[in-house]
Amino acid sequence: MRSRLLALLLLAVSALPAGAVNPDEVLDDPALEARARTLSAELRCMVCQNQSIDDSNAELARDLRLLVRERLKNGDSDAAVIDYVVSRYGEFVLLNPRLRGETLLLWGAPALLLVCGAAAMALFMRRRAGGAVGAPLSTEEQAELDRLLGKEP
Repeated sequence: MRSRLLALLLLAVSALPAGAVNPDEVLDDPALEARARTLSAELRCMVCQNQSIDDSNAELARDLRLLVRERLKNGDSDAAVIDYVVSRYGEFVLLNPRLRGETLLLWGAPALLLVCGAAAMALFMRRRAGGAVGAPLSTEEQAELDRLLGKEP
């Protein structure tokens, strides 16, 4: 029973996400380290692109983690650290881009596409509900149709 419980515990622990922060990167001050981990989770790894620098094992991500910690040790605020990294790598380095003029389309595109899709669907349904399209059948055409369908006049 104990071995099963231990195996289950090991399996559960192995499913947890493992950060890529190396022990030699960790700051001595727990408050600064917590700030560094929070900031690292907001910055994109430029190599992996879908991971934060906190989760990435790439060398560039390690360099960025060290840079963040260095700036925090020098007394920079969280915003100053983010601004410094953005000034060097651009807005793309942020996993959650800021709402600015350049990113307005990025933030507004989902809503814009939803509105356009709803308008197109409403237009399609409106045209479809209009009824039959075209001229009514002439008496000769109706008689031919009735004959083909086997209806008696």
